[in-house]
Amino acid sequence: MTIPSYQTLTLSVDPRGIACLTLNRPQVHNAMDAQMIAELRQAAAWLAAQTEVRGVVLSGTGKTFCAGGDLGWMRANMDKTRGQRVAESAELARMLRALNELPQPLIGRINGPAYGGGVGMLSVCDITIGVATASYSLTETRLGLLPANIAPYVIARIGATNSRRCMLTARRITAAEAKDFGLLDEVVDAAELDAAIEREITDLLQCAPGAVAATKRLIAYVGSHDLTTNMQYTADRLADAWETTEGQEGVACFFDKQTPAWRKS
Repeated sequence: MTIPSYQTLTLSVDPRGIACLTLNRPQVHNAMDAQMIAELRQAAAWLAAQTEVRGVVLSGTGKTFCAGGDLGWMRANMDKTRGQRVAESAELARMLRALNELPQPLIGRINGPAYGGGVGMLSVCDITIGVATASYSLTETRLGLLPANIAPYVIARIGATNSRRCMLTARRITAAEAKDFGLLDEVVDAAELDAAIEREITDLLQCAPGAVAATKRLIAYVGSHDLTTNMQYTADRLADAWETTEGQEGVACFFDKQTPAWRKS
């Protein structure tokens, strides 16, 4: 496996197949510019193609997870044509979708505050664990802008009611409030963050990777279709699962009290 290198990110994969994707612009609090957006999309495409990768941990270098859009990048957008702004906005949308649709679970190691687009980055994660001292805000309306590209993921994560409160007033919320809203799954002291992430990884590595990827697709499909359609879809997917090597091995190992090949300690 040849791991690509980036200017604004770091990427590594450990022997268990756990990738660490880290935003690496600490001098600007990991704010996103055009290069970071492009590199995140490239990294997502590479990760999605790696069958050896079982999970991805997303974090930030330094004290901030992600401060949203880089101010220099935002200022430069003022001088662009409408077509250029639409194209850049579409790039951000494609990057968020690529991360959201990774076949592997995306675990957010939220090491510090997140603002604006940083909240969007957090919202595409499947699991989010954040430090107790961090704060969060959807700051776009304070700048006369909209939380547009991130809206599908933020609303899906915290619901319309909480989104109205957070988006319309750009209010700053604590980590405890973020957990109450559903933005964070768990809040821990900074010293406990890595141990909490490791607990999630330990559980993940007990599960069949193909079944995990199929379950991510299942969740996305069921959440956007009606009951009648879902009944047929889920019946087909369960029948498919019984026919996979993983499904046959997993059930056989359960009855034989053996350990399936994918299970790692």
